[in-house]
Amino acid sequence: MSSQHTQHGDAIVKRAGLISLDALRAGVECNEISTVMVAVRDMVGRLQGKRLAANIFLDRIASGTRVSEACAYILATDVDMAPLNGFALTGWEEGFQDIGFVPDLKTLRALPYLPGTALVHCEAVHPDGAPVDVAPRYILRAQLDRLAELGFEARVGVESEFLLCKRRQPVVPHNLDYTLGHSPLLTDFFRYLEDALHDAGTPVEAVKTEGAPGKVEVTFPYGPALEACDAYTVYKQAVRHLAQRHGMTATFMSTPFTGMSSGLHLHLSLWQDGAPAFATASRTQLPTDAMGHSIAGLLSGMPHLAPLYAPTPNSYKRYAAPHSFAPQFMNWGIDNRGCAVRVTGHGDGTHLEIRLPGADANPYLALAACLAAVVHGLTEKLKPPAPCLGDAYNDQQSLPVRRDLSEALAYFDGSSFATWALGPDVVRHYARAARAEIAQHLGQVTDVERERGFNRA
Repeated sequence: MSSQHTQHGDAIVKRAGLISLDALRAGVECNEISTVMVAVRDMVGRLQGKRLAANIFLDRIASGTRVSEACAYILATDVDMAPLNGFALTGWEEGFQDIGFVPDLKTLRALPYLPGTALVHCEAVHPDGAPVDVAPRYILRAQLDRLAELGFEARVGVESEFLLCKRRQPVVPHNLDYTLGHSPLLTDFFRYLEDALHDAGTPVEAVKTEGAPGKVEVTFPYGPALEACDAYTVYKQAVRHLAQRHGMTATFMSTPFTGMSSGLHLHLSLWQDGAPAFATASRTQLPTDAMGHSIAGLLSGMPHLAPLYAPTPNSYKRYAAPHSFAPQFMNWGIDNRGCAVRVTGHGDGTHLEIRLPGADANPYLALAACLAAVVHGLTEKLKPPAPCLGDAYNDQQSLPVRRDLSEALAYFDGSSFATWALGPDVVRHYARAARAEIAQHLGQVTDVERERGFNRA
């Protein structure tokens, strides 16, 4: 897939990936870019917004900061976009009022896989210009600010898993973990995806088939935390778009089939004064103070924040089976993929892999939960327990991972730690979302119930 460009004399001006406002103007003048998608991230992590004519977008940028508006319910709804009551942000009592979109021009990018289209991430604001404090991107920014007050910067590498299906069945019948002998269908899809993401300014580090039929893993290079999450939303949209072009469906369900699950692993390191704060001489060396406090904070705080990284009833089925590579206990270990927190990497690249979030997690919220817990550990100078040695699924000392969304909600709603970490408005908002998910699933009759009870109850 070739990137779009325009010939000017002997020079080729390439408009792909992250672009400046001047480059957008040039693209509009030569009819290369006609549409700008203005987007915020909803609670699920999807890009939601409008397609603006590019010239209209430029006119609105010139006349003010707000480029569009949308019903506030896009930040207070479920996966079906049902207009729900019970949120302080919006509802029938408030008449489902609008919120404004203020673009972050540092995120402006051309999307060559969508010809003529650019995308910009926006901040959600109230009519008076105040930020919407329950918006996922704002929640993450708030945690990054708290971390900065302690003198640290977070760098993140995202490791994403998803399942490729045809007619709701995996596209391949076998485990192809690490294979390089892919079918032409998968080879073509991977090439289109890699090219599309490179041209969109979100190049991948590696793509591989994973340890289950139809399962794919994509990893991204390290970078600043907010940019990593912005890039992930572009990637997720591209995966779905290109899968459909190839006659497939990509699902980011945490547990799409019994015994098969997908994660969203967050590789996290802290930097202080331009140097890596987790750097160690060897994996057997004890963690640095910053790493030790961070591990302890994660193990202490994450049990209270589960609705942010495991937001649906389906999320918790990923934790059900032992030896599934999803954690069952709040433990940590050195290069141990059975633990909730894995120390990995070498030397200056030593970092934490947080394996709790599932593929259905919103990366902004999942990372915000991680950073809130890390801030707690750093602030209180918490000490981690001993690392888990051996089989992490036989751990009898550590707290179990929450087993369902109802249990997670009970430890989140009204939690003094969650309120300290996120603020009462955020806790109330996402507790309401969790209750809506629970209510939706309680009202459904499943195939398992029919199979077990139809002729025998």
